[in-house]
Amino acid sequence: MARKPSSTPNRSFKVADQIQRDLAELISRELKDPRVGMVTLQGVEVTPDYAHAKVHFSVLNGDPKACAEGLNQAAGFLRNGLFKRLHIHTVPTLHFMYDRTPEHASDMNALIAKAVSSKAKED
Repeated sequence: MARKPSSTPNRSFKVADQIQRDLAELISRELKDPRVGMVTLQGVEVTPDYAHAKVHFSVLNGDPKACAEGLNQAAGFLRNGLFKRLHIHTVPTLHFMYDRTPEHASDMNALIAKAVSSKAKED
């Protein structure tokens, strides 16, 4: 049996984007865990049935591992806050994952700068 196409094909992207905005506000304003410092949410991936959401984050300062532990322990509290804000039937279970992309980008920029400076010295 063919599945009926969704009336809004990008709904999961919109829901993920809204979750990211609401979580950023909840973490900065209502989360009091000292392990969670300056957190930047890089993105949210929601499963098609909205049961689970992977939240990718990076930290400005502090220990990423401790921050991930703090966020994962506060996942129920944050999910409850999302439940009050989102108007969807199922609010996903949150899984926080540390994203190393900003670190890799910084390392690549340093390597490029080093290569450019060594090329300038040769000329």
